[in-house]
Amino acid sequence: MVDETPDADDVVTLNPRNLRGMAHPLRVRLLGLLRLDGPSTATRLAERVGESSGATSYHLRQLATYGFVVEDPEHTATGRERWWRAAARLTDLPRASARDAAADAEGFLRALASECYQEMDAFLAELPTLPAAWDEGWTISDRVLRLTPAEAKRLRRDLAAVLRRYRQDEPGTNPDAPRSAERVILQVQLLPRLRQGATG
Repeated sequence: MVDETPDADDVVTLNPRNLRGMAHPLRVRLLGLLRLDGPSTATRLAERVGESSGATSYHLRQLATYGFVVEDPEHTATGRERWWRAAARLTDLPRASARDAAADAEGFLRALASECYQEMDAFLAELPTLPAAWDEGWTISDRVLRLTPAEAKRLRRDLAAVLRRYRQDEPGTNPDAPRSAERVILQVQLLPRLRQGATG
């Protein structure tokens, strides 16, 4: 989900048609890997996700059909294998699209939630070896707030404004990053839990 103001070319906006292409956990995972680590092949991605190259190749082609990935001509031209790259850095799910294609939106969001869990699980596995310099740089926490819809919307926008002040991580960029800078995964969930029968 996008809550920042990036260049239009950096965002794929989901709609009831292309949501179908993202409502699969493996596709969400493959797109995420291409965004995090840059271009790759079906074979290389298959090794990373523990699937056959046939499966990753099929799902990459589906992602291409819906405009989420494109062939990477720089790499493909130098070898026999087809290389893929993410078509955009971010994905946006407008709330209207989530309502109009509820089943596909749920599939996409559940796949995204699974990826968030995998990131947290990987962090916890590495926690015993985390250098002491990072002790104050991580948290797993929650707060229960009581907000109106307008307040929740304002909080979401305030969080996005804070994020814009920090350096983004993208493959092959960030030449100004200090040597001590590492990839940091930030997960944000803002989840209204309505009382039974509450309408407004």
